[in-house]
Amino acid sequence: IEIYSLHVDCKVTSRFAHTVITSRIINRANESREATFEVELPKTAFITNFSMSMDGEVYPGIIKEKAAAQNEYDTAVSQGQSAGLVRITDRKLEQFHVSVSIAAASKVTFELTYEELLKRQLGKYELLIKVQPKQLVKHFQIDVHIFEPQGIRFLETDSTFMTNDLTEALTKVQNETKAHILFKPTLDQQKKNSELDETLLNGDFVVRYDVKREATAGDIQIVNGYFVHYFAPQEIPVFPKNVVFVIDRSGSMTGRKIEQTRDALLKILQDLRPEDHFSFITFNNKVVEWKSSLLPATKENVASAAALVQTLTARGGTDILGALLAAVGVLEKAEQLPERSVSMIILLTDGQPTSGERSVEVIQEKVQKAINGKYALFCLGFGFDVSYKFLEKMALSNGGLARRIYENADAALQLQGFYQEVATPILMQIEMQYPENSIEGLTKNNFKLFFEGSEITVSGKISNELDLLPVEIKAQSHTSNLTLKEEANVKEKEQVFQNQRYIFGNFIERLWAYLNIQQLLEEAISAQEEDQKALEAQALDLSLRYSFVTPLTSMVVTKPQQQEELANKPTEAG
Repeated sequence: IEIYSLHVDCKVTSRFAHTVITSRIINRANESREATFEVELPKTAFITNFSMSMDGEVYPGIIKEKAAAQNEYDTAVSQGQSAGLVRITDRKLEQFHVSVSIAAASKVTFELTYEELLKRQLGKYELLIKVQPKQLVKHFQIDVHIFEPQGIRFLETDSTFMTNDLTEALTKVQNETKAHILFKPTLDQQKKNSELDETLLNGDFVVRYDVKREATAGDIQIVNGYFVHYFAPQEIPVFPKNVVFVIDRSGSMTGRKIEQTRDALLKILQDLRPEDHFSFITFNNKVVEWKSSLLPATKENVASAAALVQTLTARGGTDILGALLAAVGVLEKAEQLPERSVSMIILLTDGQPTSGERSVEVIQEKVQKAINGKYALFCLGFGFDVSYKFLEKMALSNGGLARRIYENADAALQLQGFYQEVATPILMQIEMQYPENSIEGLTKNNFKLFFEGSEITVSGKISNELDLLPVEIKAQSHTSNLTLKEEANVKEKEQVFQNQRYIFGNFIERLWAYLNIQQLLEEAISAQEEDQKALEAQALDLSLRYSFVTPLTSMVVTKPQQQEELANKPTEAG
């Protein structure tokens, strides 16, 4: 079985990435063989299309409601096969896998399309393409076109498998608003060495970039009556933060996990700013407060905390509720804190609650009541023994977010990376306001916190014939209350994309649907049961209308001989 052509075509228009992977395979044997198409794609992406073409026939994937798709098959068959097509492979990727039997000397073409909104983290966008052909490919290329009307501030490519030879196969062309990256290695350039037919192409190919930002109230772009508004203010003073770290030291954290936690915490302590206040709570079946109050992050206090971190050992049970209530208590009784500051609790745990309160529902309820909207709760789940669903619901109900830490060599870096994302809050209580009677289907437009290096994205549909779209942003910074205003000239903005060759026409409408689905699904996690059903119904409707494989839909892939398989979107919570 020979893959004679593998093309990755990616168009990024104003952060919205549309990727098409096409693999052409020929069976050189004199009997029928199994041809496999295996692609790893970012977890944040939604598959929108798949097809298989062989012997002049096209076999498209059809997207249906998950429950309906599941029922259509004989349950026994579907249970054996439904999970087969897509599975999570690591912390950033999931894998789509399909195989089909092809006759001697026959060919098959697989084509997979997926879309995602690139998310700004720590000051840059990252487009990740996983390269793993597992054999030499005669016609191999990655072709990336980026168009950012705001202008490209910087652009870099990075890869885990580059050699000097392969670098020659990479070209980058860039002007003010566009970039074209082409990676097209010959067969010889792909080889590990001239004797063996082994490929070097195995790993990540990454494009990172950021855009220029002139306007204070962000940037608005409009196509076919849909708008997107990006807001990422710069040069705003950082809020002092009051952080309580709540660290699990139960028996299951023994060994590598507690070591990696110690390494990460020592680095994080060094990153505290002098105006920050902090404290530590460690817990197993007992909850231990390092100090009874929050301390300023002076050199002495940081050194004293580092000494404590060095001595962390793991044994005993897991009293999550006791530890979180103690953290709330520390923030409640804190005195002399900066008037405008951001208070947060960062919980790191690797297991289920095994001592104290064990019911996750009761824990969620009591924590939410104690926090009462005053502090943000971030939950980090270490490994796969945690109930991620429980941590995610608890974080989202309390203005924070959850993240799974994968038990790899780089776990300490994952912990630090997460801390860096939330270490610099620069705005709070952000309200993005648009004229109510002229905008429909507005995505989330109120945000509790904004962290430096990230970006707020709001999208909606302009309903009546507006000439000017006025926007007003209200927010609190460390030093003042801000009101920022901007007006977008609808016709001028529409013009920007008119003459761009490689723009897929309705991209802002698809971006709007993508963002809406992501937010509805996230909202559903922490909603009450009736609301949850309504939110999921809206998300399902959009998933079907715009043909996205989301956790609520399935793609039915029909093979020759009427064999059917399902592609489902996995979630971190399983």
